Amino acid sequence: MSSNISSAFLGFSIGDALGVPVEFRTRAALKKAPITGMIGHTLPHCQPPGTWSDDSSLAFCLAESLCNGYNLQDIASRMCQWRMEKYWTPHGSVFDIGGTTNSSIHRLVQGVAPTQSGGQHEYENGNGSLMRILPLVFYLEKVTSIDKRFEIIHEVSGITHAHPRSKLACSIYLQFALHLLSGLNLSQAYQKTQQDILAYYQNHPYQKELVHFQRILQQDISMYPEDQIFSDTYVIHTLEASFWCLLLNHTYSSVVLTAVELGDDTDTTAAIAGGLAGLYYGEKAIPEEWKETLARKQDILDLANRLESSLQA
Repeated sequence: MSSNISSAFLGFSIGDALGVPVEFRTRAALKKAPITGMIGHTLPHCQPPGTWSDDSSLAFCLAESLCNGYNLQDIASRMCQWRMEKYWTPHGSVFDIGGTTNSSIHRLVQGVAPTQSGGQHEYENGNGSLMRILPLVFYLEKVTSIDKRFEIIHEVSGITHAHPRSKLACSIYLQFALHLLSGLNLSQAYQKTQQDILAYYQNHPYQKELVHFQRILQQDISMYPEDQIFSDTYVIHTLEASFWCLLLNHTYSSVVLTAVELGDDTDTTAAIAGGLAGLYYGEKAIPEEWKETLARKQDILDLANRLESSLQA
């Protein structure tokens, strides 16, 4: 399990770090000057090479909390620590945060319960819960009830993103990750995820949201041409783009570099795709130079080991 956890953690944080220096750049600009490795000190964030963003910070907050079991209040508290006290930042500063996440954490700081803190409006369906949720898959491996599994996913998403669409996107992502952990190949895991999600949510209060996921659940998202794949911050677009990158490529490096080259929300698309790619291809598939450049690499590996130990206890 340790190799799975460390592979996933390195996978998403390295994807994140590859995307940070070119966040908001257009697809056309990145086609002309593609990213091939770790760079830094560029606008808009002016961070050193290997710097990951809020995506990885909040994922690591979740992982830290899960080392002590599942406790929604503790997860929320660690997210507040990140925002207010720079906990689990790469270099001691918070340089990027989404609006819905920021508002939700502000409510938590004011004492609102994590079951009530998340944005519930349709326009609050950015990718801010999807980007941080991958560590939860390792806890969910031992949750045998599918009802309980999706309830936990909904709760963890709902700390910041409480609209059913965001919760459903997180369920699709983690169901895919669970199937990869079970040993299925990418195609098998994707098809099984489609079947599972459609079967479960057809008779669920969130059933009316399924129409928004038709491209990813009832078709093969990898068959779409690139000009029909969008890489902005909308949760469905991010989920589609991440799966598209994963299913079309055959190495960890090509998955994350393709994600970055899509432009716009480069760090998040590459983090979400990179987490699954790390899980699938393994730590050895990640270029050594990228690992060595990654901020706080040893801390990340230590966290992966601690999470593994706690889950085996």
